[in-house]
Amino acid sequence: MNREPYPHEWEYRDRYTGDPKDFVPVVLPHDAVLASGRVDDPAQLASGYFPAGAWEYRTRFTAPEQWRDRHVVLEFEAIYRSAAVFVNGNLAARQPAGATAIVVDLDRHLRFGAENEIVVEARANRDARWYTGGGIIRPVYLAIAPRVHIPLDGVAVTTPEHDGEASLVQVVTTVCNPELVPAMRRLETSIFDPSGEVVGVDAIRVSVPAGGTAEVSQRILVMAPQRWSVDSPALYRVDSTLSSVSDDGQVDRSQVQFGIRSLHLDAARGLRINGKPVNLRGACVHADNGVIGAATFDRAEERRVEILKSAGFNAIRSAHQPMSRGMLDACDRLGMLVMDELTDVWTRSKSPEDGADQFLERWQADLKAMVAKDRNHPSVIIYSIGNEIPEAATRSGAELTRSMTAATRRLDPTRYVTAAVNGALFVMPGHVDIEPELLGGASLDEAEEINGRKLSLEEWMSALAVTEAVTELTEEAYGGPDIAGMNYQDSRYALDHRLYPNRVIVGSETFPTHIDRLWALVLEHSHVIGDFTWTGWDYLGEPGLGRMHYRDDPAGGGPLGAYPFLTSGAGDIDITGERRPASYYREIVFGLRRVPYIVVRRPHTRGKAMKSAPWSWTDSISSWTWSDVGTEPLEVEVYSDAAEVELFIDGRSLGRQPAGPGHRYRALFAVEYTAGSLEAVAIREGVAAERTAVRTAESRRRLALTAERTALRGDGRDLAFIVVELVDAGGVRATDGDVEVEVRVDGPGALQGFGSAVMSTEESFADARHTLHDGRALAVVRPSGSGSITVTATAAGLGSTSVDLVAN
Repeated sequence: MNREPYPHEWEYRDRYTGDPKDFVPVVLPHDAVLASGRVDDPAQLASGYFPAGAWEYRTRFTAPEQWRDRHVVLEFEAIYRSAAVFVNGNLAARQPAGATAIVVDLDRHLRFGAENEIVVEARANRDARWYTGGGIIRPVYLAIAPRVHIPLDGVAVTTPEHDGEASLVQVVTTVCNPELVPAMRRLETSIFDPSGEVVGVDAIRVSVPAGGTAEVSQRILVMAPQRWSVDSPALYRVDSTLSSVSDDGQVDRSQVQFGIRSLHLDAARGLRINGKPVNLRGACVHADNGVIGAATFDRAEERRVEILKSAGFNAIRSAHQPMSRGMLDACDRLGMLVMDELTDVWTRSKSPEDGADQFLERWQADLKAMVAKDRNHPSVIIYSIGNEIPEAATRSGAELTRSMTAATRRLDPTRYVTAAVNGALFVMPGHVDIEPELLGGASLDEAEEINGRKLSLEEWMSALAVTEAVTELTEEAYGGPDIAGMNYQDSRYALDHRLYPNRVIVGSETFPTHIDRLWALVLEHSHVIGDFTWTGWDYLGEPGLGRMHYRDDPAGGGPLGAYPFLTSGAGDIDITGERRPASYYREIVFGLRRVPYIVVRRPHTRGKAMKSAPWSWTDSISSWTWSDVGTEPLEVEVYSDAAEVELFIDGRSLGRQPAGPGHRYRALFAVEYTAGSLEAVAIREGVAAERTAVRTAESRRRLALTAERTALRGDGRDLAFIVVELVDAGGVRATDGDVEVEVRVDGPGALQGFGSAVMSTEESFADARHTLHDGRALAVVRPSGSGSITVTATAAGLGSTSVDLVAN
């Protein structure tokens, strides 16, 4: 079977506020939460102050008579959350998890030759520590096949043996027979290379028992294989054709893509892909897509992967739920490695209604679904079975770790298994009731003494991580999986290698402000295979986590911000897709950028005492356009790997300052503000080298629209991303111009979302009006048919400007 987009229209209603007459048309994927409005309610802080909700979706279609002898499946890639699917009034499926597919067998529910109704119920209410959205948030597919068929995700492809001369491709195909009599079929499997040429074929007869399945293994040799890698993501395709030996026209077809690549892992040589060492330059990424919320469109997922890769990342960790098919496909095509994570919760709740009470009965099915989705994607190299699970420090948790690890290996022995563990949480007050026998000979005295100190969060976690108690409590949690995932535990890297010389470590979650030191540790230690920063891309919820903290902070002194904070603010890349200063700094630390990067601390924060916050970058931006600047000098930082940096203002030297690794890749200057050009030059061995500049925007300004793509599909599933900016005549962005802009869409399309990257706002992404932040916002347009689309932006006193799109 192959998935095809479900072709019929949907409508939905809010079950809390509506009645059956309130159904309105809706286009899927859909985030029912985003347009619901926010509330100043501390109970909804984690979600970004979006309230709970419950929704009902419905669709109607006629099932033709010829489907009576077919197998018909409806697949929801994800419904958030606690979904129930009804077909013609009968309960057909339930799925508590919000990111696991729901496959509905329609055969026994359909009325052939008549109209059928599908109703979906879902709800979301304080069930995660971040913004999840709600409703049918990922695509819906319809699959139709003969009764004897290859089920969805029924083809598994591996490359168990290969070298530069040839690759053995093993294709294992499941064939299902729901009929009451045995069936005989012929399975023909063809392999196509990246250029579309057939490079291998195998055919075999398959006997399938009545009401059962048959699993068929075919081994096909591919000569001169093109290996998949981050730098050369070559993709092959398997076409499977299942036909009747009596040639009665009953044919089922299935297609999957795969890559030919090898994985090797050990503490001495680290991670190797196709025999070459690879250090994971990783980004933790939540599932939402900023101004369009949790609605998961393939183009939005692809765009995120494109931008993350251009910023220097080569790996993504899905935090903390299985990655979408759209993002996995993009990672395959573009060359991005993946750590796919199952869950944030096992049996102990972190949020009031997070489903921990159902975990023991659901985890095996959810894990099986994730692995079936992932196993043909060459980008996927690691499965994570959980994030910061507190019960991992208990006997029952250790048993569950072993069971889940073993189950993952059985389902897919070709990838590695990890769990993202923060050992410091085990000995922090109030987190876990320690079972004394698990401490071995260790004592909690050292941890209790550290807990009594006045330390920053980073210092606290680092000190706790290396205690003997944490060593004992994490031994099973780290020892069972193939890779020890360590959240904020870099102080253990060297210690662990002495105590457990065969243990391989990944920094599964790390503080972004420490990347220079963390990356040096990755380069120094072969048993540490990479670093995943929190986070690569900013996200909704956990509001204000990454804001710059100051003494007397009006947003409150806690780790999160008071209403109306909306975004985390912890991402290298903001929710509109713009790279923040931390991203350029990281690229320099990675050794991927030699051109300096200039940032300036905002004048209104001058004189304020900054407080240490481990997820907070400075509030500087790359701009030399300032209003109300005052008379005191501005703080200018230049990021560079060069030993020195020289700064110029309008060609006049302001002197040189040291930079490079010894000065944390930063050169600091105090500069009196005058409009003009600020230029930084990297000095290498005393000689001027790479240079960059920022310039003041002139007073005459206009709106500018930049469409990242103008040619689109008109099938309702594509998106256009349009950057809205305030610029001067020369195109220099006026970062001091936060004007309100209205966007209008004319033609066969609609505004899917519009907003800026500001962390705190009461404006809605569902509105056509939004205020620019640092002179920028993002409009997302969804074509609804073929034709020309004009997107127009208007602001008071600035007139309007337009950009044209074409949908086919």
